[in-house]
Amino acid sequence: MGKICSGVRMKCFGGYGLVAVILAAGISATVLMAPANHSITFAQTNSGAGEKGEVERGRYLVEEVAKCAECHTPRDGRGQLRADAWLRGAPIWIKPVPPIPNWADHAPPLAGFPSFTEEQGERILEKGTGPEGEELRPPMHIYHMNHADAKAIIAYLKSLPRGDRNN
Repeated sequence: MGKICSGVRMKCFGGYGLVAVILAAGISATVLMAPANHSITFAQTNSGAGEKGEVERGRYLVEEVAKCAECHTPRDGRGQLRADAWLRGAPIWIKPVPPIPNWADHAPPLAGFPSFTEEQGERILEKGTGPEGEELRPPMHIYHMNHADAKAIIAYLKSLPRGDRNN
């Protein structure tokens, strides 16, 4: 039976459960309060409509579903995502209240897909493990995507200009 919290009988969150709830609420608030999409236009290719459709599907998954830019894009002095450094890696701005072992302090660059091979990217997105099979470091989400979605995400990331990391 749960404890009474604030006059309501419920199971109180403790330890890391509370951290997860606070992080989820903070990220949700940030996403809901964020200005219109700051994505850059992906590079046009000379290939057929199939590849363009895959790149566009990958863009949708990266920008609208997974919200990768929230951690992988640096922010300006006002806390806004920097379009000039879109998905080029960034310091992790969220921190757990109690320390969590192995918490990452930097998100790697994704634009141009410079950090991983396609096989490593597929492993991360499809199996939820790191590039060499290791456990992913929090706060990275664990995904178990289907192969087509993973390929679309990688196609989109490869279509972005790599550029210099200005973070």
